[in-house]
Amino acid sequence: MRYIAPKDAAELDQTETREWLDSLDYVLQSGGPAKVARLLRELTIHARQSGVKLPFSANTPYVNTISADDQVLMPGSPDLERRIKSLVRWNAAAMVVRANKAEEGIGGHISTFASAATLYEVGFNHFFRGHEDADGDVIYFQGHAAPGIYARAYLEGRIDETHLENFRRETMPGGALSSYPHPWLMPDFWEYPTVSMGLGPLMAIYQARFMRYLEDRGLKPPSTAKVWAFLGDGETDEPEALGAITLPAREKLDNLIFVINCNLQRLDGPVRGNGQIIQELEAAFRGAGWNVIKVLWGREWDQFLAKDRDGLLVKRMGEIVDGQYQKYAVESGAYVRDHFWGADPRLLDMVKHLSDDQLKKMTLGGHDPIKVYNAFKAACEHKGAPSVVLARTIKGYGLGEAGEGKNITHQQKKMNEEELRAFRTRFGIPISDADVGKTPFYRPAADSIEIRYMRERRKGLGGFVPTRKVRSEPLTPVSSELFEEFHKGTEGRKASTTMVFVRLLSKMLRDKELGRLIVPIVPDEARTFGMEALFRQVGIYSHAGQVYEPVDMDTLLYYKEASDGQILEEGITEAGSMSSFIAAGTAYATHGVNTIPFFIYYSMFGFQRIGDLIWAAGDARTRGFLLGGTAGRTTLAGEGLQHQDGNSQLFAMVYPNCVSYDPAFAYEIAVIIQDGIRRMYVEQESIFYYLTVMNEQYAMPAMPPGVVDGILKGLYRYRAASKPDRPLRAQLFGSGAILPETIKAQEILESKYNVAADVWSVTSYTELYREGHACERWNMLHPAEAPRVPYVTQCLKDASGVLIAASDYVKVLPDSIDRWLPRPLVALGTDGYGRSEGRAALRDFFEVDYRYIIVATLAALARDGKVDTSIVEQAMHAHNVNPEKSNPAVS
Repeated sequence: MRYIAPKDAAELDQTETREWLDSLDYVLQSGGPAKVARLLRELTIHARQSGVKLPFSANTPYVNTISADDQVLMPGSPDLERRIKSLVRWNAAAMVVRANKAEEGIGGHISTFASAATLYEVGFNHFFRGHEDADGDVIYFQGHAAPGIYARAYLEGRIDETHLENFRRETMPGGALSSYPHPWLMPDFWEYPTVSMGLGPLMAIYQARFMRYLEDRGLKPPSTAKVWAFLGDGETDEPEALGAITLPAREKLDNLIFVINCNLQRLDGPVRGNGQIIQELEAAFRGAGWNVIKVLWGREWDQFLAKDRDGLLVKRMGEIVDGQYQKYAVESGAYVRDHFWGADPRLLDMVKHLSDDQLKKMTLGGHDPIKVYNAFKAACEHKGAPSVVLARTIKGYGLGEAGEGKNITHQQKKMNEEELRAFRTRFGIPISDADVGKTPFYRPAADSIEIRYMRERRKGLGGFVPTRKVRSEPLTPVSSELFEEFHKGTEGRKASTTMVFVRLLSKMLRDKELGRLIVPIVPDEARTFGMEALFRQVGIYSHAGQVYEPVDMDTLLYYKEASDGQILEEGITEAGSMSSFIAAGTAYATHGVNTIPFFIYYSMFGFQRIGDLIWAAGDARTRGFLLGGTAGRTTLAGEGLQHQDGNSQLFAMVYPNCVSYDPAFAYEIAVIIQDGIRRMYVEQESIFYYLTVMNEQYAMPAMPPGVVDGILKGLYRYRAASKPDRPLRAQLFGSGAILPETIKAQEILESKYNVAADVWSVTSYTELYREGHACERWNMLHPAEAPRVPYVTQCLKDASGVLIAASDYVKVLPDSIDRWLPRPLVALGTDGYGRSEGRAALRDFFEVDYRYIIVATLAALARDGKVDTSIVEQAMHAHNVNPEKSNPAVS
């Protein structure tokens, strides 16, 4: 036979490519995938050594990670599961539509769950483990998918029709459902809040690591439980969603699974109209060390991929941008034939036997239960790294003309009768045409095959999810001996409240009963707060232990990592540290372990920086102690505007279950922490604490008798005037590090100006404010009863003289209790931006030191006609107070 040379270079290139592919197929058949991988690796090395510059890519082709040949059959009854899924879809949609038929339509979301229904149904039937028999899974449900979770719980019989009727109507009697996952509102149902987007993924990462922490420290038996985080592709634009993805790979957290619902749409339009979000996410996660499983195409595509010997189809799949894929979702089969398959005659030939309707109905991977089951199975079985499932779906799947795949889909809340009828027919819901417009809920009989199947599957997996149940027993009261040392003061020695806290923490860690439950958390500032002694005492947690010799090994306080270490030293991440705080502070319910977290951080980087996570902590009924270190606007010398905190005590006030204090002395800290442990872990109150601690050192006095109740309520008289019968009287309120300035002012007022002043320690303006308003509310609602008197009013009912308050925080804090005082209050505070300076200069600038307390007291007495104004002027001159200085609040 005569050899015929190729006609041109293109034909030659095609022939060579075909020969290479045939050779690779031979190696695959004879040696298997491992040999192919080794061969490709060696070829790549050889090419690079020969000067070939290969482009970097963290991506695999735009196809399913698990091939059709490698997938297994899904157990159970796929037909029944599809039927159940259809019922869930209908009830989820009906709940939202009915809620919006009222004149004041209250919102809700249909489309997110519509796109993710298959992902959840496969999980509920085959993977999500409940907590009845053993440790169950922790699942962070995508917040906007809540209607679907409620609809399934309705079919399971966990909630009734009244609950569905009262979706988003939580003030209605008879049971109601919160808009999104909110444990504060539904404490027996939801475990973790997720609808402040980005927080769920972040909390899931640190939850998975905390599970390992509990196991490594022997607080919980080793478990195969998983942490699942369901999120949307648009949600990954939130910095918190992807900001910590290197941690679980570094820690080899194979108990963590992300499921990203890639419907290619965010709230207003495409996530990446001109790109491919799935490929972008794959590169990010693979680069971080995750096991990435793509679920892009349903089973109908397998036959065409099998025939795609030249890679034409795979190439075409990979070159379409998301905006165009979204267009395909809303257009006809004819449009898809012309614009997708019609790009190459050979592709068009592949589908010539299919009708336009058949082309339109070819499903995506995230809507194919077989594909999803295999992806979840592979994720659960993967060892040594976390897994992420990138499931491609259509937003609003099943809504048809009501919003399937359209830019307006996220806001879709209503469906007209024609749209409801089409939805009903598509999913085979047995509701008549006459009734469909009423959008009735539908639940088969309790003994129906569907309901029995659902309940049997959940029983086999350990019970219903989501379910929140407190699994720990209350702690026995902590011995007072642990805290008595701090009641005695420092006997003239100087110490900061931070030093006091660290000493107390160290003592609690050594306690035989309490010590093992303490979880110290710090974001790379342990040495700043003087906590380095704890490195040696209890160690820094690392699952791998310490596989290196630290540079300070020869010192007493070297950096010690250990697999059973107790400190969570999180690096420079307040958000990650707060996520660990939430995991530890909810372990009493999630894991049945009463861990007590103490998270200390630069106070300015707490409520101001991660307030959203702290709000989520409150919602999740987290227990524990937040410590705002180096707190106060003037106590942190030299750092300046971004670091000096005069706000956090005000911010803490708006968190309903946060109990906040600004203690000045060691005994105050001890009393507050002892009572906090009692309230949270003995009485099991759903509260958490915020304490501000400072780095200024001064002598700590012994605790006066009878002040414990006042410390906890927020106010007590620390020192009475030595000569209370003098005609000039004042009441001075001090807090935190400014209390010593108040005491100094008291002494000078008495010795130089003949003013007898009482000094009050205000440990918590927040507690006083809340108690005052609680009294007013009770009085309003009980007009015929004897009125209740606010605590602060009771304290000052017999106190004469002017009222002056000074703190290291903004003036609105003491102003918040003014209405319950016998006379108007003069507030000194630190409104304005911070400055880089020394402590004395800062207090002069913000007008909160003893000199300004003296001037404010005399000025108030002058306004009352008690002293001449010349006395005030003389005092300003004597204490170098410049009356013409700029206002720090605006300068």
